[in-house]
Amino acid sequence: MPVLTFGHSKLSAATLPCNCVRRVRLITRLQYSVADRTSMTSGSALELDSGRVSRKRGGSSSSLYTLPGLEERKKDKEVMRKKVYKFLQGIGIVPEELDGLDLPVTVDVMRERIDFLHNLGLTVEDINNYPLVLGCSVKKNMVPVLDYLGKLGVRKSTFTQFLQRYPQVLHASVVVDLDPVVKYLRGMDIKPEDIPRVLESYPEVLGFKLEGTMSTSVAYLIGIGVGRREIGGVLTRYPEILGMRVGRVIKPFVDFMENLGIPRLATARLIEKKPYILGFGLEEKVKPNVKSLEEFNVRRTSLASIIAQYPDIVGTDLKQKLGNQRSLLNSVLDLDPEDFGRVVEKMPQVISLSRGPVQKHIDFLKDCGFSMQQMRKMILGCPQLLALNIDIMKPSFDYFRMKMKRPLEDLVTFPAFFTYGLESTVKPRHKMVTKKGLKCSLAWMLNCSDEKFEQRMDYDTIDMEEMEKEPSFDMNSLMQPRAGESDSDYEDSDDDID
Repeated sequence: MPVLTFGHSKLSAATLPCNCVRRVRLITRLQYSVADRTSMTSGSALELDSGRVSRKRGGSSSSLYTLPGLEERKKDKEVMRKKVYKFLQGIGIVPEELDGLDLPVTVDVMRERIDFLHNLGLTVEDINNYPLVLGCSVKKNMVPVLDYLGKLGVRKSTFTQFLQRYPQVLHASVVVDLDPVVKYLRGMDIKPEDIPRVLESYPEVLGFKLEGTMSTSVAYLIGIGVGRREIGGVLTRYPEILGMRVGRVIKPFVDFMENLGIPRLATARLIEKKPYILGFGLEEKVKPNVKSLEEFNVRRTSLASIIAQYPDIVGTDLKQKLGNQRSLLNSVLDLDPEDFGRVVEKMPQVISLSRGPVQKHIDFLKDCGFSMQQMRKMILGCPQLLALNIDIMKPSFDYFRMKMKRPLEDLVTFPAFFTYGLESTVKPRHKMVTKKGLKCSLAWMLNCSDEKFEQRMDYDTIDMEEMEKEPSFDMNSLMQPRAGESDSDYEDSDDDID
């Protein structure tokens, strides 16, 4: 084309044939036409690019770089969440704590979730106490957890109380969270059939870490002397021990008992029998109750014996009970405060006796012919007379009066006579003493073991009565080692106590 154009400018019409001239002109027009179109196209493209740049820089909502659908969906989700909140408020649930929590998108799904919780027995108040439960899916969270608990043996009738105490279980994973804890409990010698009982009484155990509080509390108890074979039974009866910190709860309790005169091994035996004593609360209950005992004339040297005999005494509302019982015994026996202290020392269970039974026993002794002064002396010597079965006391007294034919003063001197079995002890020994022709006190005849009594029957005469001490609690009786246990089982270690 440039060549032709150049030629066109140099040649005249006269020098070219007619057809050539027409062809050159046609090509020239074609050239200009193409050039004009190219120019127009370039200009339009430039304008389009300029517009895109302009819109990109200006951030117009119609930009091709944004997705209007996301914004719309976000707005729709906010609208739906407001409807869900409005629904919750309408039934009394406060939704403020649910911000940021993944909730059902529609009111219908949320209503289904609420209905499921209601069917489990949870009220609106329960949900408000733990609103995060609304973030649990019925199919993905609630049903798998409840099915697992049911298969373990947890009763459906206890689900309501279970979830009220530990609603967090609905967030747990059966495989990751729950099953390892159950396996750990079985490893603590808790029988499979007892697992449901443990979970029902202490569902919070499902949230504990295996390497944390649970393992340290068990290790410490074994260290002070709780039998390894007894651990399963201890935890079954009082699984709350698994949640107790050694340094804050268990060890301070054991140390306090030791300061009162109860050795650690004796405390371990008490825990085996009544593990719930660890839950009394050292500062809230135990220490104030010990102080109350001293205020009611109980000697400090007797505190260890009292608690060892009746550990429950340090976990009750003791001050009020002591006041009531002192007033009662003062009214029926004219006991002074010092005497009341001696009664509590010999039988701490006296604090739990009600007026009716006490009065009934006093009336029985009156009918037997004892004076008020004699009864007071007898109760001080053997407070158990206020709690024995009267139907058992009557035959014993009849035998004493009709067969043994002893003076009442013998019973005043040794009121513990009523605590011995009539058929098993009193009658056989009385017959042997009578056969030998011996004259002895009731204490010499009864207050000894069968072996000791056999030895006494070999005596020809009794020059001096071998009086034994009055029956009293022996702390050593708590610390006898079991068969198959070694001293190493009781080695105490305070390492790693939190």
